Amino acid sequence: MTHRRTARVVGILFITATVAFSVSVVLLGPVLSAPDYLTLVSANRLKVAAGILLELINHIAVVGIAVVSYPILKQYSDRLAVGYVAARSIESVLFAIGTMHLVALVNVSHTFVIAGSSPPSYFQTLGGILLSGHDWDNAGILFTAFSLGALILNYLLYRTKLVPRLLSGWGLIAAILILAARVMMICGIEPASYVFIMMDAPIMLQEMVFAIWLIVKGFNEDVLVQGEAHVL
Repeated sequence: MTHRRTARVVGILFITATVAFSVSVVLLGPVLSAPDYLTLVSANRLKVAAGILLELINHIAVVGIAVVSYPILKQYSDRLAVGYVAARSIESVLFAIGTMHLVALVNVSHTFVIAGSSPPSYFQTLGGILLSGHDWDNAGILFTAFSLGALILNYLLYRTKLVPRLLSGWGLIAAILILAARVMMICGIEPASYVFIMMDAPIMLQEMVFAIWLIVKGFNEDVLVQGEAHVL
C-alpha cells in the first residue's frame, strides 16, 4: 500500500470510528437513560441491536487505524508505533467489554418483560449492574486508553512533522484534556456535565480535521522520503 493510500485509509477509519460511536450514542442514549430502561430495551430491540452493531464497527475501525498506520509510524519509532497499536487494541477490548454488557442487558430485559407485571427484584439489580458496567466502561475506562493512544500518536506526529505541527500540537493538548477528565471521573470528582463536554470536544474535532487532512493532503512526503529517521 502506498503512503498516499495509507493516509486515505487511516482518515476514513477515523471518520468511521467517530461516526459509528456518535450514532450509537444517539440511538442508545434515550433508551438506556430512561427510568424504565428494562422495558424499553426489550421494546426497542432493533434500535438497540443497531447501536450494538455500530459499537462493533467502532471497535474494528479503532484497531484498523493502528494497524494500517503502523508501517509508517514504525519508521520513526518502533517503540511508539507498537505502543500506539497496544493502546488502541486495549481501547477496543475495553469497548468490547462494554458492548457485551449491553448484549447481556438485552437478554435480561427480554426475560424481565416475559416475567410479567410483578417480576422478581433481581432483574432490576442485574440490569442496573450491566447498565452501570456499560456506561462506566464507555464513559471512563476505555477513554483513558484512547487518550494515551492519542498522546502517543500526536507526540510522534509532532516530532516527525508528518502532519502540520499545529494539527498534532492541537491533538496533544486535546488528549491531555480528555485524559484529565477521565482521571477526574475515576477519582470521583464530578464537575458539571458541560465541563466534561468542553474537555472532550477538542479531541473529537481534532480527529475529524486530522482525518480530512489525511484524506485530502496525506502525510508529509518530504518527511516520508527521509525514511528510517528514528526520533526515539
